[in-house]
Amino acid sequence: MAPHPQRLTVTRRSWALARPITTPQGVQTTAETILAEIADGDSRGRGECVPLARYGESADSVVAALNGLKDAIVSGLNRDTLQKALPPGAARNALDCAFWDIDANRAYCTVAELAGQGAGTPITTAFTIPLDTPEHMADLAAANRAHPLLILNLGGDGDLERVRAVRQAVPASRLIVDANESWTAAQLAAFLPALIECRVELIEQPLPAGADDALAGCAHAIPLGADESCRSVADIQGLAGRYEAINITLDKVGGLTEALAMAADAKRRGLRVILGGTLGTSLGVAPALLVVPMAEIVVLDGPLRLASDRYPGLRYEGSTIHPPEGRFWGQPG
Repeated sequence: MAPHPQRLTVTRRSWALARPITTPQGVQTTAETILAEIADGDSRGRGECVPLARYGESADSVVAALNGLKDAIVSGLNRDTLQKALPPGAARNALDCAFWDIDANRAYCTVAELAGQGAGTPITTAFTIPLDTPEHMADLAAANRAHPLLILNLGGDGDLERVRAVRQAVPASRLIVDANESWTAAQLAAFLPALIECRVELIEQPLPAGADDALAGCAHAIPLGADESCRSVADIQGLAGRYEAINITLDKVGGLTEALAMAADAKRRGLRVILGGTLGTSLGVAPALLVVPMAEIVVLDGPLRLASDRYPGLRYEGSTIHPPEGRFWGQPG
């Protein structure tokens, strides 16, 4: 009997947030996820993505990009050929993770085994404090002081007041700040003394992507991490002398395949790896767990910020994420 051709199903779903988030575009109350499912009659694989507006993505554009590959998937598109079929981004991430999942299912092994890794172990995630007023950020930080590491999302004007308010609210917590491309080189230099005083451990993406040259030769006692400035392996070489770490987020870089390659290259170059996540469910987090062995900082708290998660999903206990169990993602079915 001839094998069944593989087919793609694309599903869009909104998830209510546990707490509304203030963004430059307004107040966000839901997280939009796109599910790509590949099935061939005997096996199936799933991958979730979250569109990133920073890169011009929307739920509509990601769904359209995925639907545009349905014929190619029937014709035999696979994980290797996908890397050139789509650019880095959310759509490629969803398909890449779905291919990893179905490939493991077909091989009767776990995705970890397929990637040459051992069984997963529980890991610890940081917790994100979204951009808000200094008072609201301090209140949220205080309510989440049990998390071992807090990531503060910043946005320009008033950032030092935000950091100082949080530090006063949680004097014992470890802090990292993400400037989200909102500072100038002059602001970075001016902010550093206060950030050192607040015991900030790392600054993510202080300058806009493309403005990294201004960091060359710029002394900074706090390590800098590249986020928007680093979307592929090809970007890493140009970060030398500017950054000490890179952020790898699957939706940004376009999937687990690129994420693993970037993490390996970063480690070879002596760069620290920050494993980031987006505001989605456990299904988006599960593939990222394969990058954890190469990461020093893990920020996979998306499901903690939703009112509810997929069921079944990953098990979170405070800041601890347990490996996938049963036939959730990456497990033989």
